[in-house]
Amino acid sequence: MHLKHLRTLLSPQDGAAKVTCMAWSHNNAKFAVCTVDRVVLLYDEHGERRDKFSTKPADMKYGRKSYMVKGMAFSPDSTKIAIGQTDNIIYVYKIGEDWGDKKVICNKFIQTSAVTCLQWPAEYIIVFGLAEGKVRLANTKTNKSSTIYGTESYVVSLTTNCSGKGILSGHADGTIVRYFFDDEGSGESQGKLVNHPCPPYALAWATNSIVAAGCDRKIVAYGKEGHVLQTFDYSRDPQEREFTTAVSSPGGQSVVLGSYDRLRVFNWIPQRSIWEEAKPKEITNLYTITALAWKRDGSRLCVGTLCGGVEQFDCCLRRSIYKNNYSGG
Repeated sequence: MHLKHLRTLLSPQDGAAKVTCMAWSHNNAKFAVCTVDRVVLLYDEHGERRDKFSTKPADMKYGRKSYMVKGMAFSPDSTKIAIGQTDNIIYVYKIGEDWGDKKVICNKFIQTSAVTCLQWPAEYIIVFGLAEGKVRLANTKTNKSSTIYGTESYVVSLTTNCSGKGILSGHADGTIVRYFFDDEGSGESQGKLVNHPCPPYALAWATNSIVAAGCDRKIVAYGKEGHVLQTFDYSRDPQEREFTTAVSSPGGQSVVLGSYDRLRVFNWIPQRSIWEEAKPKEITNLYTITALAWKRDGSRLCVGTLCGGVEQFDCCLRRSIYKNNYSGG
């Protein structure tokens, strides 16, 4: 797979105006971007901006600028968006079926520390990480939240496997923890999986391995039980900076990692059971990549930056039309 630039969805600003999080809806019809000004912008599948709404603080007395949005995810039915905030709260907004529908808060979950990352893997289940190190679950049906597991270390990243039945959390002390709602007969272990050499801010769960990277400028692919499969070391490359975010393709066969002015693309080669690096995508003046979101049908990758830009790329790979649906490997 290689990336081809399609269009700029949001133009970068002159200073830091970080894109804090992005998400594609499950039905591929909506794409959401949240910027440093805590406003959610909604785009259609063609990249046209169609709607927006402002998020709100947990307590108005602290003012509208008292928090940052750290995590965002669509519900599996694509009608709601969960927003995780640093002022210790998760709001769920009903955004409706049509553009311009009124945005209504339908759930709120108050926490004991800042929400640092968030996923919505199953119908009523939102999974999120906290600054205090806990990974918790919020149930939108019962309006209650509970702890899945606790650690002593800030949750820096959270990702799911392709089916959404398993989660991985990365922590500030380098720990990567795995948890299954259903291991789907794989028999893979739960709990602490590996101790990565640095905080794994860039964490992706692909089909055949887990890919982690961070400030040491090394990308490590771990096997299913945490042994090192491959290491890609860029620590001596003066052009490379820390890895800030990672995403797996919906099918789990490719992984993209973002750093500074650069996207690194890795493709799984099943015949040899290894990751192979494709030509990196170098983009001058893109600056630090802060968010990545892959469209569920595999056709598009969106990239958010420190300066508030959002770029859309086409994911080119063995294309086929299967039962009238687009499928990219």
